[in-house]
Amino acid sequence: MFRQTGSRFPVLPQSIKEAEVNADKRTTGQVQSLQNLRDHVPTGNADPILREIATALSRLLDTGEPTLIDLGALPFSAGDERALDAALGTGEVKATVEVLGTTQVHETGTPGVWRVDHYDQQGETLSRFVEVTMIPDILKTQTVDARDGLERLEADLASRTDT
Repeated sequence: MFRQTGSRFPVLPQSIKEAEVNADKRTTGQVQSLQNLRDHVPTGNADPILREIATALSRLLDTGEPTLIDLGALPFSAGDERALDAALGTGEVKATVEVLGTTQVHETGTPGVWRVDHYDQQGETLSRFVEVTMIPDILKTQTVDARDGLERLEADLASRTDT
């Protein structure tokens, strides 16, 4: 907890020990409020991720190799996410996939860079990715699914000619 002085501004604790003692005095609500605040303050990790995206996009164009960046595996706050989204911009394509929860796929304003966010059936975030690719894998038709579709279409066409 901060000590108050005669001014309007709090004074930071003088030592780590004092901070630990004061931390024990915080209420659950205060701890939650501090955590919520920390979660929304940028950590400065958006810029390194943007550099990684630029390198990945260059590699995609040179070699065709896609890159997957797991934002959930990084110390990446909501403030960082806002900064990243602002820098990348908004693209033209948005898709929703409904399988064991919801997946939102958004093309960014930087072609070849996609945001892919997975949610559980209650709407809680499971994972957040940046995919540097021409098209995210989740939007590609699987070969087995295409074969099943062909079989159904052929069966439907066969039944039409029989009548």
